[in-house]
Amino acid sequence: MLSIGGLLRNRRAGQDKLAWNLPDLAGPDILDLRSPEVPAESTMPREHVAKRAGGDNVSPSLTWDEAPAGTAELLLVVEDPDAPTPRPWVHCVALLDAGLTELTAGALGKGRNASGVRVLRATMGRGYQGPEALKGHGPHRYVFQLFALPEPLPAAPGGRPVERAGPRAVLGAAPGPVLARGRWDVLFER
Repeated sequence: MLSIGGLLRNRRAGQDKLAWNLPDLAGPDILDLRSPEVPAESTMPREHVAKRAGGDNVSPSLTWDEAPAGTAELLLVVEDPDAPTPRPWVHCVALLDAGLTELTAGALGKGRNASGVRVLRATMGRGYQGPEALKGHGPHRYVFQLFALPEPLPAAPGGRPVERAGPRAVLGAAPGPVLARGRWDVLFER
């Protein structure tokens, strides 16, 4: 008997629909985004996986290069392009002070008030939502994307504050092109 994940195995949102590929978020790939505890392209440790998938749902620590001069703020977006949905599943959106060059583990959690971090809405809820691939769906890529915005993120379409807007509205409001960007990919399967 096939699981739902098995039935949807060939259905994926696709890498081409990531925030990374939006025209307004294009820019030079010069921010070296990484995690000191998890190498790129490796399997996400259980600590950083969603609770329903057997993890602790703690956002990983992240580091990156100093943003270029003129950066107003940083936009961090975490997406799963392998979700069997029309668009990648958004696991986290956050606005970061331009001077930050790192986040400690757990800094993106709902209700956390890390200095210089404004956690916004994800596809479901607010704050970091760890990997939770469907059982039997195959490996999923989780793409952490960091963008150096040339201006502060304005209100979302319709004048809605970005804190209350959905992730797609926030991405659509991002001013671009960006001054720099970086990407860190990890994998998870169950």
